[in-house]
Amino acid sequence: MLNVAIKAARAAGAIINRASMDLDILKINTKSPNDFVTEVDQAAEKIIIETLLQAYPDHGILAEESGREHGAKHSEFVWIIDPLDGTTNFIHGLPMYCVSIALAHRGVVQQAVVYDPTRNDLFYATKGRGAFMNDRRLRVSKRTRMSDALIGTGFPFRRGDNFKRYLKMFETVMTECAGLRRPGAAALDLCYVAAGYYDAFFETGLQPWDVAAGSLIITEAGGLIGNFTGESDFLMQREVVAGSPKIYGQLVQLLAPYTRVIKEEDVAADATGEGKDAAAVVAAAAAGNAPAAPKKRAAVRIKKSEGDETN
Repeated sequence: MLNVAIKAARAAGAIINRASMDLDILKINTKSPNDFVTEVDQAAEKIIIETLLQAYPDHGILAEESGREHGAKHSEFVWIIDPLDGTTNFIHGLPMYCVSIALAHRGVVQQAVVYDPTRNDLFYATKGRGAFMNDRRLRVSKRTRMSDALIGTGFPFRRGDNFKRYLKMFETVMTECAGLRRPGAAALDLCYVAAGYYDAFFETGLQPWDVAAGSLIITEAGGLIGNFTGESDFLMQREVVAGSPKIYGQLVQLLAPYTRVIKEEDVAADATGEGKDAAAVVAAAAAGNAPAAPKKRAAVRIKKSEGDETN
């Protein structure tokens, strides 16, 4: 399965690289203010889905651009796909973007591939077998002091985001760490934590396809990932913090006051009223990749929705 995912990621990367040489003729649409989709996103997603379903026609698909239009609707295997994470960077010619593909079985991510076509860097992991970049085994950093840590993050860009909350959050973290970085491609940021380039990463507003593959790559590299309170339930909570074990614990303490963990009834409503289908909710259990969190709270149970519609 990993080899098929790698094949799909490289095929999508080839489409992206070709398109990057002719950005002037690129057709760009706006999904919402500051949230873009291009014909390249759609072409890359199409080749990924075709490659995966050719090998595994009975598997489900959860993809950023086409949702659940393809694949088996109720399969225990669900591929979670972001064909071009960092679209805004891509359309500006900034070479910080990637392809992200994960496979969840019964809600637990088993395979993960993140491909950076600009550098030909392939990050991948199989549950229980470690994480790699190309042929090099990945391990998270060994730094133990927050004051020495380089932290990756994301900035708010959607209409309606609580910018005052973000500013307070950034001030809290910036005054405690060695530096903050915001490249603009969350899947790649998570891989950089796994590789030890960052000591940790945090962001809000992310979708399952932004973090599914990176979550496995981090845990297989010896890191931790969870929500702002340190719980392993993060995939559908739209807040994530990840890092090496020592830095993770310290960062959770800083971010806990800013948590917006969604209550059970809100998750169920989101799964139906806002179009998140059963496969997306099932995929939320991929948070089971995360090792024990430093803080204990009552688990947030995720209810399945019977609908198959998605955004």
